[in-house]
Amino acid sequence: MQLVMAEPNTHFLYPSALFASREPYIVNTILGSCVAVCLYDPTLKIGGINHYMLPLWNGQGLASPKFGNIAIEKLLEKMTSLGSQQRSLRAKVFGGANIFESKLQQFQIGERNIAIAEQMLHDYNIIIISSSLGGSTGRKIQFNTHTGEVLQRMIEKTTMEKDPADASYCKTNNTR
Repeated sequence: MQLVMAEPNTHFLYPSALFASREPYIVNTILGSCVAVCLYDPTLKIGGINHYMLPLWNGQGLASPKFGNIAIEKLLEKMTSLGSQQRSLRAKVFGGANIFESKLQQFQIGERNIAIAEQMLHDYNIIIISSSLGGSTGRKIQFNTHTGEVLQRMIEKTTMEKDPADASYCKTNNTR
């Protein structure tokens, strides 16, 4: 008798969202200056991930997972609601690239997103067991909620050469 392993379900995680499951999932997301915190419980073999865009909610408007301080807190709440003990959780943190070239601090969103993740995980006593942070390129990650494994591919910036003699980069089919 041959044992057949079922493929895990997949989920694409959009910015300002989070996902956690007891069932095995492969969660895909793409990060630039955004940060994703992956939490994994090696005892229960469950995991969760968030994808936030800005570091801190300022108290105005909706307290959404668009903001790191809200996204990390909500992910932790979701993991504990699934049965995890906070002391059992391990973290992997990705993203926070400096996509926009600027020396002004308010535009250093990636650095500020990284700082809030590191500070909050430290405050919650959750160990960061691996990370890939900063730099100037984006990342595509795949998080396996059942094993805690994260696969990463760096996304290099590309520039399109715009030769006026070759307008093929913007061809359209203008039929009426």
